[in-house]
Amino acid sequence: MSKEKKIPQSAVALKYESDKVPKVIAKGDGHLADKIVEIAEEHGVTLYQDSELVKLLSRIEIDEEIPANLYQAVAVVLAFVFQLNGKDPDQAEIRSIK
Repeated sequence: MSKEKKIPQSAVALKYESDKVPKVIAKGDGHLADKIVEIAEEHGVTLYQDSELVKLLSRIEIDEEIPANLYQAVAVVLAFVFQLNGKDPDQAEIRSIK
């Protein structure tokens, strides 16, 4: 019998305010990632899964803006979230989870 090994979950929380570059406001693996997701769900924050983007965003320090090379990838996520929620991109928070 072999036990299936659970892959630790990772999560990154972004904050976006219009006319500003999105910032990483939380990140973590395992239990911390679960807590980030739990808090997001409690507050009705949209969750978006993209493991490759999470890996890249995890390299950014808390309270730092995302780098220019990730603008397009994050813009795609934000556009999806805004469309899904029927909102304009004036302010939103999203969580990317793996």
